[in-house]
Amino acid sequence: MEKMKGLHHITAIVGDPQENMDFYAGILGLRFVKKTVNFDDPGTYHFYFGNEGAEPGTIMTFFPWANAYKGRVGSGQVGITTFLIPSNSLSFWEKRLASFKIETIKVTRFGETFLQFEDIHGLKLELVEREEGPQNTWEFNGVTKDVAIKGFGGAVLYSGAPHKTAELLENVMELESIGQDGNYLRFKASSDIGNIIDIELAPVGRGVMGVGTVHHIAWRASNDEEHLKWQQKVHENHYSVTEVKDRNYFNAIYFRENGGLLFEIATDPPGFMIDEPKEQLGEHLMLPKWQEPNRELIENHLQPIKIREVKGE
Repeated sequence: MEKMKGLHHITAIVGDPQENMDFYAGILGLRFVKKTVNFDDPGTYHFYFGNEGAEPGTIMTFFPWANAYKGRVGSGQVGITTFLIPSNSLSFWEKRLASFKIETIKVTRFGETFLQFEDIHGLKLELVEREEGPQNTWEFNGVTKDVAIKGFGGAVLYSGAPHKTAELLENVMELESIGQDGNYLRFKASSDIGNIIDIELAPVGRGVMGVGTVHHIAWRASNDEEHLKWQQKVHENHYSVTEVKDRNYFNAIYFRENGGLLFEIATDPPGFMIDEPKEQLGEHLMLPKWQEPNRELIENHLQPIKIREVKGE
C-alpha cells in the first residue's frame, strides 16, 4: 500500500463570493479552475483555485456564504493554510500584500520563515519559500510564474488532542516524524508539495465553524484501488469512516480524527478536466449530471461573479 503523498485540497467557508474571487485570483494570482456548486447544497457555490494544471496538492476550495455568521478559528480545525512559493520571492509577496493594505507578520518554525496574513474573510494563511515543487506557470494580474504560488506547503493543525493527531499521522497515515520545535510537531509526507504538517501543541480554544474557517483538509490517494485500501485501513484503526462519495472530480471518504479535525481522503483522478478542457477551466458553471435539470433554477439563485484584475496602491 502506498504511503500518504500529502494534501489533495483544503476546503474553507468564506463570505461574499466576489470578494473571495478577487482575493484568491486577483491578489494571490491563483488560477480559478472550477465553478460549481456544493453538491449537498446546490444553492451555494463551490469554487476551486489551483495551479495552471489544476493538480492535486494545489487546490484550495471554498463554500462562499454571503452574509453568513463569522466562525472562530480554533481546535478541531486547520489553523493556518500554508502556500508554497519559489525561493527568493518572499519580498515580492510582502510588498504585494502591503500594496493591498494586508497586514503581514514574519514567524519562524523549524528554521523556515513564514509570512502570515489573513484573507478578506479572516482565514489564516501563510507563505513559505521552498525549492521543492514544480513551477506554477499561471500568470495573472502582476503575479508572474517566477513568483507564483506553486501549491500547498502544507498546514498547521489546531488539534484538541495533539498527540493523538500526531499518532494518526505517523502510525496510520505513515508520515515521517521530523521532530519538535517549541510548541510544534512536524510531519512530512512523500510528495514534494502539500507535504509538511505542523501540529500546534499549545492549547487553543475550541473552533466554531463559520466564515473564515477551514471546513476540512483532504489527503491524496493515487487511484480508486488505493482509495479503498485507505478506507479499510482507517476503519481497521477504529475511526468511523464514510462510504465512498462521488464528487465528480474525485472520489472521497471522510472521517473525524481524535483531535476533532474532519479529514478527507480524495482520489487524484479523474481530475478537473473531466468536464472542461484545460484552456477553459473555470469559465462556466459546471453541474453534476443529476443537477442539470435544475440548471436554470440554480443559476437564477446564485450571485453573478467574474474573474477580474484588482489593483493595489
